[in-house]
Formats: sequence, C-alpha cells, structure tokens
Amino acid sequence: MGSRTALVEDLMERFPHVPREAVFKEDLLRGGVAFDRSALSDNESGDVKPKSYFIFSFDHGTLPELGEAALRRPPEEIILTGGPYDLRRTVVSVRVNPASPYRVAADEEGLLGLYLDGRRIADVGVPPMPEYYRHTLSNGKSVMEVAPTIQWGYLIYLTVFRVCQYFGAKEECQYCDINHNWRQHKAAGRPYTGVKDVEEVLEALEIIDRYDTQKASTAYTLTGGAITSKVAGRDEADFYGHYARAIEERFPGRWIGKVVAQALPKADVQRFKDYGVQIYHPNFEVWDRRLFELYCPGKERYVGRDEWHRRILDSAEVFGARNVIPNFVAGVEMAEPFGFTTVDEAIASTTEGLRFFMSHGITPRFTTWCPEPTTPLGKANPQGAPLEYHIRLLQAYRQTMDDFGLSSPPGYGPPGPGRAVFSVSSFMDSLPADEAVPA
Repeated sequence: MGSRTALVEDLMERFPHVPREAVFKEDLLRGGVAFDRSALSDNESGDVKPKSYFIFSFDHGTLPELGEAALRRPPEEIILTGGPYDLRRTVVSVRVNPASPYRVAADEEGLLGLYLDGRRIADVGVPPMPEYYRHTLSNGKSVMEVAPTIQWGYLIYLTVFRVCQYFGAKEECQYCDINHNWRQHKAAGRPYTGVKDVEEVLEALEIIDRYDTQKASTAYTLTGGAITSKVAGRDEADFYGHYARAIEERFPGRWIGKVVAQALPKADVQRFKDYGVQIYHPNFEVWDRRLFELYCPGKERYVGRDEWHRRILDSAEVFGARNVIPNFVAGVEMAEPFGFTTVDEAIASTTEGLRFFMSHGITPRFTTWCPEPTTPLGKANPQGAPLEYHIRLLQAYRQTMDDFGLSSPPGYGPPGPGRAVFSVSSFMDSLPADEAVPA
C-alpha cells in the first residue's frame, strides 16, 4: 500500500457499510497510538483524566519502555471528531505505542489533533478530570485506584482481584497480561491494590455518587482474575458476588450491575443473580476449539471448552439470554504460530461462534486484541491481527445480529456512530443508531 493512510482508505472504500469512524478506531486499538509530550496528562493533579490501567496494560510496551508516557500518563481515552474524513464523535481507549504511525500532538495553537503519516486527520478531545477523582478515601487512596471510570464516565470498572490464579505458562491465557500488569505497577511503586476491600469500594462509590451530579456513571463491572481455589476464604461466585450484594444494599438501583467471571455452574450463576447482578459476562475468549485449548490452557484444564459453552447457555436460564454477554478477544484467531493464516478462515471461524450463541438469543461482544509485549502471543505477533480482519468482523457481527433479529446488548450505552461510548472495540459504533437506547 505504501502508507498506512492508503491502507485505511482502501478498506473504507472496500467496506462502505462499516462506519469510517470504526475503521480508524479499530486501527488505533489494534496498533496503538503515540503521544507527543504536549498531549500527556499531569496525572491526578491535572485537568485531564489520566489512564488508570484498570485491569490490563493495553500498551505496546512495558512502563520502562514508554518514556515520559510512563511518568505523565496519557489520557484514559480520546475522542475523535472532524478532520478530512468528517468523523463523528468516536470514543477510543488509549493504547500507547511509541512506534505507531498515529500520533496525538498539539498544534501551534495548542489544539490536540490525531496525525497519521504526518497529516492531521482528526481533532482530539480528552476527558476532563471528573470531580470525584479530586477526592480521596478516608485512608488516602484515590478514587481512580479503587473505582476508576471508563467509557467516558459511563462505566465504573471494579477490578477487585488484580491477579489471576491461572498462573504460569501452562495456565495463563496466552494473550493476557493481568499478572504482569500487576507486577509492573508494583515494581514502579504505583498504588495497585491486589484485593480491594469491600468497604473501600463502597466509600469510592459514595464519592462518585455524590459528585457525579449528572449521573453519567450508569453501570459498574465487577471483575478480576479467575479464582480456582479461594480468595479471602471465598470461592469465585461468592467473592465477586459479595461486592455486588454490598453495592446493591447500599445503592439500590443506582447502577446496572455487571460481573465478568468464569463460566460457572448454574447454581453459582444463580448466586450472582441473587446478589443483585443484572448482567453476566462468562467470556469465551476464542471460538475455535484448537485455539481455545492452546491459548486458554488453564480454562481448558479446569473447565474445558465444551463445558464452558454449556455453562454459558445454562446461565441464560438464570439471567435471560439478553443479559448474558460473553466477550471474545478479536484478533487472536490470527496469532502466529497456531492461528488462521487467512482473514477468510478467521472470519468464518469467528462467525460460526457468533451464530452459535446468537441462535440461542445470546449476544457476545468483543474486545479488540492489543498484543501486549509481555504475553506469548504479543511477543510473537507485535503487529497484532490485520486491520482487514477487524473491519470484516464488524461487518459479520452486524450481519449475524440482523440474521437473528437481535439488537445491541444492555449495559453498553447508546449504539451507533457518533453516539457509542464503548471504547475497547467498535462493535457498538457499528450498530444502528436509530433504535432506542438500551437500559
């Protein structure tokens, strides 16, 4: 193609039904973005909401490799608008890559823009520091550490267990850097609480509720690493569930409660429901059997792919199919050395998985794979999956939803280009904007 611009424009021309905003967003998510010094934040003492590293690093380098971006954090997200492509408002999660062809920098008037191949292609907006981030808990911890918000303030992300009990090469998911992210923040001397105390979580939520006067925060997600034994004397369902119970007792109906956990037996899933959780995310990660076994060895060993899928279907009997939303990591299907070697094969496999779940009324969603360099797949695939795969996935995703008469899942804010706030993939940007905003 000769330039990244030419590749992007070729894909926009070939796939005109995929919003142009989504093409840029997917490229930024899969390959990262560089930040000029003029575009970095002043951390928690500034006017810009800084990147919180809420669960994974989502960077293309370790903290020591990011230079000043490790000392002055980039913004949590950016908003793209305007430019030569007349982009509608597009929220993009920040994934730092100093070598990216995309760069955020201020012009001579101090206005931030996104540059590709040296050309300004969009205006850039950054999230203002929310008032609730300016207040600390009684023990001095920051709200950003205990209860960061993402998706332009829509979602409170409660990573209450910062490590995973699938540990080591024979158990860790091969694309996941949750354990390394924990280690690098501790090594850098940053506050990064391993197991969050429920009272600290409640205090942070009280601060958010008090100062979020516009009620921008609409949902919370409880998540963290897999639990194969116990944490603080609790199994996985009880550990994550007891936070939900405490939140719902203290703030009944204030937020949509979601939990990301393993695919658990139906009785454990019922406990989530009884604790007040409204949406369950038993992530299936990758559809292909061989790749699941290779890339998710711990999940294959402890549960197994077939049982994992059975449990997802069973959970629909507890939560209702619409409220079961398993995630997959879009792009690992093409990761060397074991992944599919053509986009056609990868899309066919992923679509098979989409059709399986959507035929049961379950609507998966996906996160665009960021090849973090401390993971086996990130080391072997620093460029990630081809942009064409991601664009064709958006097309296949929307077509499969249409085939089964499904609409955008609840708990993700409004769908449609110019409206979506979900920041770690473009699936919500690619859905119709003319439907009612989901609850």
